[in-house]
Amino acid sequence: MAAKSTRPTISDVAKAAKTGKTSISRYLNGEKHLLSEALLARIEKAIADLDYRPSLMARSLKRGRTRLIGLIIADITNPYSVNVLSGIEAACRDKGFTPLVCNTNNEVNQEQHYLDLLRSYQVEGIVVNAVGMREEGLNRLQQSALPMVLIDRKIPDFACDVVGLDNTQAATTATEHLIEQGFEAILFLSEPLGMVNTRRERLNAFHATLARYPGVVAQNAEVPLAENTLLENTLRQFHQQHRGMRKAVMSANGALTLQVARALKRIGLNWGSDIGLLGFDELEWAELAGVGITTLKQPTWQIGYAAVEQVVRRIEGVTEPIREHVFSGELIVRGSTAR
Repeated sequence: MAAKSTRPTISDVAKAAKTGKTSISRYLNGEKHLLSEALLARIEKAIADLDYRPSLMARSLKRGRTRLIGLIIADITNPYSVNVLSGIEAACRDKGFTPLVCNTNNEVNQEQHYLDLLRSYQVEGIVVNAVGMREEGLNRLQQSALPMVLIDRKIPDFACDVVGLDNTQAATTATEHLIEQGFEAILFLSEPLGMVNTRRERLNAFHATLARYPGVVAQNAEVPLAENTLLENTLRQFHQQHRGMRKAVMSANGALTLQVARALKRIGLNWGSDIGLLGFDELEWAELAGVGITTLKQPTWQIGYAAVEQVVRRIEGVTEPIREHVFSGELIVRGSTAR
């Protein structure tokens, strides 16, 4: 006769241990003190003989807890997102939660699909890594009634905890570094500002800092990530416009810094000698590219970890006011901004 291929159930364990299902449940729920030594021994033998493994999902649902946290990522290929994810996973392990990772690839329909999916899995909270997420995608999130923490972005008129970089401090530090290095014309380059608070806060701090140095030319431009020709023209024009002056470009994020570095190569400008270059986000290749690229490093691992800590506080019913938890950035100076 063929062996049974189905998994043993709690009823099978009870039968083998010659007891009722209630005793098995007590054993599995850690209430062993309620059971006699002889019964304990029989239950343990039955579990070992049957190779019984309880379904964690079934037990969690019975108690109304799944210990699942949904993670929505707009762009999993972004180095920032990868580093943040590492901190999120570490925090989930420490807090006894399991992350369910959903990469929307920046498609709004996909995001709605994942929100519905996470609800059906009965996740207890959601962490949203909004880096690269389009505005209509962010607005869709407001429909979720689950505890939620946003990483890197605020949504206008949406009361939600946020964890990210202290953009004002970071952009001020970066701008002051360029001034100290003797640059006389600085271009702040970002993707289209829209309602993205991170880009706006960095740009505002850039202008506020340069307002204290009237002798330095401050310019800014918005370029979509894939618009190579527009980027090349913007850089070429900035370089030609300020002949004879020390010039630098500040790039608002890592993905854009890569495109700026490529564009400068294509138009024949070398960072460090022809033009200065400073980028937000530390990039693995930044120290290897030419004379090295100065970056403003975000504590991405800590940001991810703190986001999970905050969503767990909300899951546990903490009713403190909505909070914004910001971290300081660290300037890593390399040859691209040398005197």
